[in-house]
Amino acid sequence: MGTKAWFPTLIYEAPLQPRGAAALNEELLREAALFRREDAAGRAWSKENYPGGYTSYGSLNKLHKVSSTFTELQGKLDRHVRAFARKLDWALPAGKALEMTDCWLNVMPRRVAHGLHLHPTSVVSGTYYVQTPPGCSGIKFEDPRLPMFMAAPPRRPRGRPEQRPHVVYEARAGRVILFESWLRHEVVSNPVAEERVSISFNYSYF
Repeated sequence: MGTKAWFPTLIYEAPLQPRGAAALNEELLREAALFRREDAAGRAWSKENYPGGYTSYGSLNKLHKVSSTFTELQGKLDRHVRAFARKLDWALPAGKALEMTDCWLNVMPRRVAHGLHLHPTSVVSGTYYVQTPPGCSGIKFEDPRLPMFMAAPPRRPRGRPEQRPHVVYEARAGRVILFESWLRHEVVSNPVAEERVSISFNYSYF
């Protein structure tokens, strides 16, 4: 008997590959600079919706369909998404498979933030880190039960990690983070001058 934990919220973190991530990231950075330079629509969208930074979310959000380097990245991410789905005990309908639907760039200079949000219409979302200068912001997740707590007392500030209302995963180049798309998350204002570069993506099943 006793007390048991139920209804877990799973977050997956792992190196993208055992070795060679630095070379892949170098090529991704080169292409990121090219897309940023040529993507006038994306720069305009970012000025309105991502002040101070650049994201291709509003313009080039299927980079795995237009770049062989991003297609290579997708192939590597597919393996991690399948592993995460097994941890979630998902039983996909017969003939259905998880597939990447969206893939976009995020470039965050100093003071750029990404507000609290989720990813509707997908089932797995994630981030791959390309360039993460020391001290840059991590990704912050919110306990999905917070809206239902009503009159619950505050938690002890040094309580168990799994009981805290938020958790932050450090941004580390070469690593991938996956989570279910309904889980709200944010990136707080980047405190360092060097640009933080990441690639975000969604998966669904067809």
